[in-house]
Amino acid sequence: MLNAALEVFVANGFHGAAMDEIAETAHVSKPVLYQHFPSKRELYMALLDSHLAKLTEQMLSALNSTSDNKERVQAVMRAYYRFIAGDDQAHRLVFESDLINDPDVSSRLETFNKTFADAVAHVIAEDTKLPPLEAQLLGRGLAGMAQVSARYWLETDGNLDLDVASDLIYRLAWRGISRFPKES
Repeated sequence: MLNAALEVFVANGFHGAAMDEIAETAHVSKPVLYQHFPSKRELYMALLDSHLAKLTEQMLSALNSTSDNKERVQAVMRAYYRFIAGDDQAHRLVFESDLINDPDVSSRLETFNKTFADAVAHVIAEDTKLPPLEAQLLGRGLAGMAQVSARYWLETDGNLDLDVASDLIYRLAWRGISRFPKES
């Protein structure tokens, strides 16, 4: 049911999606769908939570995959690009929602952004001894660089290979962040 709902929400947006169409796509009756999800909004939020959890896990896993910071930056950029490139188009549900201004949706997105930026900031602060606020700003900047560039890359319709694109952004990010003196 969740895959069917994702397909319908991605194709039509929240407001254009209908529970009838989701039930039909999932090959279940509408009453069965409502047994699992009392409303379209609850179904949407369940999907959003699921994909944000997946993205959070991928980002933190990439960040913690090595103690080498250069490899960390590369792994994080590649993970972001892979999420954006996913066949399920979950990134559209996460980043292009027509509910982006809904307080529950924006709160969930901010929680993701904060969690990811905090993890990056922790590594930066540990290595550079920058004050937490400065490290947090750099963490947000790196996360934003990944998100915005990956979404733009998607618009190139495959004219630029995923690994080439993520490598370009990783090199840009690394050249910037590696200039901060590493404290021993």
